[in-house]
Amino acid sequence: MKQHLRHVLAEYAERYDSSRPHRALDLRAPADGVDVIAFPAQRIQRHDVLGGLIHEYRNAA
Repeated sequence: MKQHLRHVLAEYAERYDSSRPHRALDLRAPADGVDVIAFPAQRIQRHDVLGGLIHEYRNAA
């Protein structure tokens, strides 16, 4: 059980810092570079993480 919780928390922390948009940062993640476009103007595809607890969004092909 502890191992599962650590995995879930580590994955959430990674997402929080690297890809989750923050309103206070103009919809950028804390780890985003200055050349990252905050919101793509293309079609979006959803990808579930942690069994649907978190949703990732990516450009659709």
